[in-house]
Amino acid sequence: MGMEYLERKRMLFFGLPWTFTKYTIKEDVITINAGLFSTRENDCYMYKVQDVELTISLWERIFRMGTVICYTGDTTNPKLYIEHVKNAKAIKDFILETVETAGPNPCPPMVVGVGIGGTFDKCALLAKKALMRSTDERNPDPY
Repeated sequence: MGMEYLERKRMLFFGLPWTFTKYTIKEDVITINAGLFSTRENDCYMYKVQDVELTISLWERIFRMGTVICYTGDTTNPKLYIEHVKNAKAIKDFILETVETAGPNPCPPMVVGVGIGGTFDKCALLAKKALMRSTDERNPDPY
């Protein structure tokens, strides 16, 4: 099993975990659970993370905490804040390493449909036709 970080959001003053927000960072997903009576769970897959930033304010530096900001391609949270956590540098490095390892590598086999020429609608139609054609079928036009 891979690495996993479990952290709680801490109060900025004294760095105590008196909040009801929990962060779970795994190799494939970041999960934020927030709330006591009414709870909310937000997941973001690692492949959607585009950039990571670590910010440490003066108070966070005094209490050895930090805030990790993940810039994602997620529609619900384009900026994912992992706020006031211990081991913020290690968490940021873990996220960066995981995203770099996964990279833009889809599982093979890969098939790409390409449509060239005409309007956008015509290009989309040609690309779809190219995708729907059997992989062992050759183009009837020799040139």
